[in-house]
Amino acid sequence: EVQLVESGGGLVQAGGSLRLSCVASGFTFDDHALGWFRQAPGKEREGVSLFSASDHSTYYADSVKGRFTISSDNAKNTVYLQMNSLKPEDTAVYYCAASRLVGLPFQESLYDYWGQGTQVTVSS
Repeated sequence: EVQLVESGGGLVQAGGSLRLSCVASGFTFDDHALGWFRQAPGKEREGVSLFSASDHSTYYADSVKGRFTISSDNAKNTVYLQMNSLKPEDTAVYYCAASRLVGLPFQESLYDYWGQGTQVTVSS
């Protein structure tokens, strides 16, 4: 059974940091692209950061570039999202997703597996 389990969300003040973790099981981690997406209340889900487990290439949305860092521990089948200098507009439910495609697929529809999400709330 494929599972993606996120953790690390919470409430933090603006300027603070959080590290999200996503533990994957049930599929070959190294053969997939991993992504962090987020959905704020009343807004569509958007891609935040993508990671290719095969070649470690990355992508960041402009809104988080320079503040967020995606990384992985392939031995632990875990992908992380380090979030620094958090802003109130970063408040959202953050989802981890995995795609069987190589590279960095941008479209949500290209992701095959999704976690349940973890809430991040940034207070001003």
